[in-house]
Amino acid sequence: MSQIQPAQHEDPEILRAELEQRVAFILDESRRQGATACEVGVSQNTGLSVGVRQGEVETVEFNRDQGFAITLYAGQRKGSASTSDTSDEAIRSAIEAALGIAQHASEDSFAGLADPQLMATELPDLDLYHPWALSAEQAIERALVCENAALEMDPRLTSDSANISTQQGCRVYGNSNGFIGSSLGTRHSASAVMIVASDQGMQRDYWYGVDRLAANLPSAEALGRKAAQRTLARLGTRTVKTAKVPVLFAADQASGLLGHLIGAIAGGAVYRQSTFLLDAMGQPIFPDWVTIDERPYMPRALGSSAFDGDGLATREQAFVDQGVLRSWVLGTYSGRKLNLPSTANAGGVHNLHVTSNAGDLLALLKEMGTGLLVTELMGQGINGVTGDYSRGAGGFWVEGGEIQFPVQEVTIAGNLKDMFANLRCVGSDIERRGNNLTGSWLVDGMTVGGE
Repeated sequence: MSQIQPAQHEDPEILRAELEQRVAFILDESRRQGATACEVGVSQNTGLSVGVRQGEVETVEFNRDQGFAITLYAGQRKGSASTSDTSDEAIRSAIEAALGIAQHASEDSFAGLADPQLMATELPDLDLYHPWALSAEQAIERALVCENAALEMDPRLTSDSANISTQQGCRVYGNSNGFIGSSLGTRHSASAVMIVASDQGMQRDYWYGVDRLAANLPSAEALGRKAAQRTLARLGTRTVKTAKVPVLFAADQASGLLGHLIGAIAGGAVYRQSTFLLDAMGQPIFPDWVTIDERPYMPRALGSSAFDGDGLATREQAFVDQGVLRSWVLGTYSGRKLNLPSTANAGGVHNLHVTSNAGDLLALLKEMGTGLLVTELMGQGINGVTGDYSRGAGGFWVEGGEIQFPVQEVTIAGNLKDMFANLRCVGSDIERRGNNLTGSWLVDGMTVGGE
């Protein structure tokens, strides 16, 4: 069988130059059509994804995606349009449509580009582009090896799926203040989902890896075995009695708690007065050993970026310093609404890092003594206005610092403000498969609802 390769551009730098030229053309054409200001974002991604199940190939997908998002201003009126067609005619039509929308929009005194003097002037290379020369056959073979390694762990296991994906692309942002910035990036992933049957019913669990560099992914065998071990560990699940106990959020679940914090201090939530931290600026919201800071220039990290969605240079900064809330998360628009400068976070934060004050997960289990280790969360029971938190959870009951048995069909409840204040430990087992870099969180005084 001949090897099938995904469509790839012959030279990523040529792709970058072509997209920058298209952005420059859009900016020029928008001025010609009468826009007072313009900003354009474009991304082009190509890649390969394969999935296998029970030794059979289920999916082989090649993708090539591209889209231009164009935002124009007619004074303080704003209009937007998008197109995946790069032809001059299609772009002119999209600009005309955006201008038509702007002319009918209401004026917004806070709308517009960031100040020209704030545009990023230096864009360091963050080493984000590491393409993987992987054929479909090679990806299928790797997925099958992963699945087989999992199934060999126990005859009771069956496979839900094993997947391999590789993506590469370029993103460009430009505006009529003279800024055009671009970056090349890659993202490779592998995952396995297993099912085990028992007298109590079916249990399901998974494991995965994500990295900019394929060589940093776990081996196919190791990933499959990890997925199998996690699934088998769910056998013999029980419920527990309702109690108020410490809860240990495994690092990948603790990342979600960090996401709730960012949602609560995001400029949009603040100017809408729809956050439980509305009056918390300058106040302690975590214990004094906690610092939560942004690190956008980490080489090869998944959240790294030299500029934000407004063209401002990103920067290292602390949102929480020694437990005290020091800054909102602001883009240009939300900053203007609050009469504050942008924190260069249009589009989100970049590599949010939390200080650790404890050892790995085993050390945290011993620190907790008796309580619940959460490895899975379900539902969306979070009220961003009040901070009330209630979600379905699965994991393990812990006594004497040792895991006793798996737990399912429980709820965990509290209030995010109390959960932040009652954070006893953050582990050294830092989760690096995303934008939030944190270890496991040990939170005191949560209600675990069971029998």
